Formats: sequence, structure tokens, C-alpha cells
Amino acid sequence: MLRKMILIRAFEEKMKLLFTHGFMAGFSHLYDGQEAVAVGVCSVLTPEDYITSTHRGHGHCIAKGGDVSKMMAEVLGRRTGYCKGKGGSMHIFDASIGILGANGIVAGGLPMATGAGLKAKLTGSGQVTACFFGDGTTNQGTFHESLNMAGLWKLPVVYVCENNGYGISVSQARHQAIKDIAIRAAGYGMAGVIADGNDVLDVYAKAKEAVERARRGEGPTLLECKTYRYGGHHVGDPGTLYRSNEEVAEWRRKDPIDRMVKHVLSSGIMTEAEVDQVRKAVDDEIEAAVECAMNSPMPDPEEALEDLFVDGKAVGREGRSMA
Repeated sequence: MLRKMILIRAFEEKMKLLFTHGFMAGFSHLYDGQEAVAVGVCSVLTPEDYITSTHRGHGHCIAKGGDVSKMMAEVLGRRTGYCKGKGGSMHIFDASIGILGANGIVAGGLPMATGAGLKAKLTGSGQVTACFFGDGTTNQGTFHESLNMAGLWKLPVVYVCENNGYGISVSQARHQAIKDIAIRAAGYGMAGVIADGNDVLDVYAKAKEAVERARRGEGPTLLECKTYRYGGHHVGDPGTLYRSNEEVAEWRRKDPIDRMVKHVLSSGIMTEAEVDQVRKAVDDEIEAAVECAMNSPMPDPEEALEDLFVDGKAVGREGRSMA
């Protein structure tokens, strides 16, 4: 879990550097500060289980087993990326390891996760879906509709609210009359649980209970993980207009990676030299991913019309049906 968190942090730091130097198109929403949530939850899941993600989804993909070279190629618009360079930062998808896609639409992943849960229940597959979303999502109609259906049908879904305190630039206190989003679970007949989103072991323990409950057929859970994003809403948004330096500093003192490092050192699980080795190996992996992506070709303009589907049928470069 420590290595996965360090890998996510390193990926995001490299992404920020590449974006600011003009190597990326579009926006980039970084996950640094929230690593314990993705890693804690995904460490409970099997490769056959599903996740749905968000616009801030790199951490989820890496935690579920995503290939950082393919991810780096995708965000840089290269043909060797997960979506052949067409999806970019907010739309990485890999069904082979249960990643049903990041989503640029707020709350877009909740109906997908609910549908995946219904499929699992109808087929008896035993699969569980973890659905990641932010605090702002919980004001959307699709949030309430999805949880209502999941609670009614006792679907095997864990709805993971990453409450980082802000919906873009609006604090939770200004867009909700409640402090704990987990209490909304009661309205849908499901368990509502709060975890320290900056403590990977607490997230893991709470997620483990939720996943086991889902596998037993006892229905979904709303798991609220209280955490914090270090940067603004996206790269380029400093976040200083709506957050104080004192607030950011307070949360940085609760850094999830630092806390896990202290745990493995104090418990004798790892030595400082072994932690340093992990950091070095991660840095090497990220540099190799960047080099691989930079040396990969851009897609041809004509490829924009490939991999499209109209009425369930694939269409080719000229927009004609391939059926």
C-alpha cells in the first residue's frame, strides 16, 4: 500500500510538470493528498471487481492496477495509451482489470456502478463495485437515484465519497447543511460509515467491512473518506482565493504517505533504507513511463473516426458501418 501511494504521488507530480511545460492538452485534475482513499479501497478488491472513477481519477486507476506507461501515454495523447490517446486525463478505461472508466461528468460514474452491481447480483458473479466520487457529487440527482435503487435491491456496491471539503471552489459548508455525508445513507436503507481518508489503514479496514458485507448479499455501503487535495481544482488553479495557507498546512501535517512511512518504520515492517529503495524504484518507473510515452507516436487525424459505435455497430475512419 505504501508503494502504491508513493507511485500515485510521483505520477501526479510528473503530470503537473508535464502540463506546465505544455506537453498536455486539456485540463489535469491531480490526486495528490488523497492517495490513502484509492489505495485503501482498491487493496480490498480483487482483479475481477469493478471501480468507477472521476475527473480526478489517476489515483484510482493506479490503485486498481493500471499500467503507468499506458496511462502516461494516454494523458500525453499518444497512440500507445489506454484509449489510443483519445481519452486523455479524464477518461482512462481498462475493463480487463475492472476499471470501468474515469468520467468527466460529475456523478457520471454512479449509475454505471449501480448497473455493474445489478449485473453482479443477477449473474451471481460475486463481484463488488467501488464507486469513487467527491462531496459535490452528493448534491446531484444521480447520486440519490443510484443509492435509492442500490439500497432497494441490496446491490453489491461500495459508494466511496472522497470528501476533500470542496466542490471546485465551494466549501462543503457552503453547499450542504450537513457535516457528515455518510448520514445520507440512512435515507436509502444502507450502512453509512466514516473513515479517516488520510489513514490508509483506517480506509482499508472500513472498506474491507463494506466489501465483505456486499459479497454476503447484505447490500451497499456509503463510505465517506474525509481527506484533502493539496492543489487547486485543476493544475493552474492555485486554490488560494478560497483556501487559507494555514488550512493547507494543517492538512499537509496529516499527509497519508508520511503517516504510513512512520507506521512501517515504528512497527519494524521496513527500514529507512528500504523505504528509500521504494522511492527510487518508483522514480525510475515514472521516468521510464515518460520516456516510453514521449517516444510513442501521436494518432493520425483520421483515427478520430475509429473506435466509434453508432446504434451498437462499429464505424470506420470514413464513418461507415463496419458490420
